[in-house]
Amino acid sequence: MSEIDVPESHPRYQSLLTRHRIEAGVDRGITSRQGLIAEGRGEAFDYLLGERTTPDADDAARAAAALLLLAERPVLSVNGNVAALVPGETVDLAAAVAADIEVNLFNRTDDRMRAIAAHLREHGADEAGVEIRGLDADARVPGLDHERAKVDADGIGGADVVVVPLEDGDRAEALTAMGKAEIVIDLNPLSRSAQTATVPIVDNVIRAVPNVTDHARDLSGASRAEREALLQEFDAAAALTAAENAIRSGDLR
Repeated sequence: MSEIDVPESHPRYQSLLTRHRIEAGVDRGITSRQGLIAEGRGEAFDYLLGERTTPDADDAARAAAALLLLAERPVLSVNGNVAALVPGETVDLAAAVAADIEVNLFNRTDDRMRAIAAHLREHGADEAGVEIRGLDADARVPGLDHERAKVDADGIGGADVVVVPLEDGDRAEALTAMGKAEIVIDLNPLSRSAQTATVPIVDNVIRAVPNVTDHARDLSGASRAEREALLQEFDAAAALTAAENAIRSGDLR
């Protein structure tokens, strides 16, 4: 099934489209087979949320935009699922907040790293002036014994704010230990990633990434004081509690 074969009137349109993109990512060598399982787990949470961006998730997206615009060296971390699902949207967000993109994989191979970097360039990274990092791997995240520890010194290694889309608990904890602020996009409000984040966005990445971009563009003319006030008003614990309540009480369709 191709994207063209899925009519937008289908009640499961977005879900089927997402599955297709993950499947295509595996075929292209961008997404690992384990990514299929991870997508299924996230889709279950999204189903319970009603496959919608809740008001609390939208507030978190606005706080995330404020944090990115306040950052001196923001970096968006990208794995295989993110590259398959929102490549162009990730480039748009990076351009809107003057961030670099860094490819960071648990199942890391040189071929996958190059394929994802090329995929992001195909979706406008060069034209947008967005730097793609991750291939140098000349630094490490302390406390991690797997491939996600490999980072670029002038990318994630030197970032003050890192966007971590999708669940990645041990790395999220390790980045926090390094003193970095984190924006985590995760449909599971109970995950270590979400619980660790400075700004947790409990939403589907296909909705969250463009939503943060929209907020960033809206806040582009705001003063530093206005952005700081937005961030100070955001309550991460309350946002996670609201998301958990929405999942537990959601109406299934």
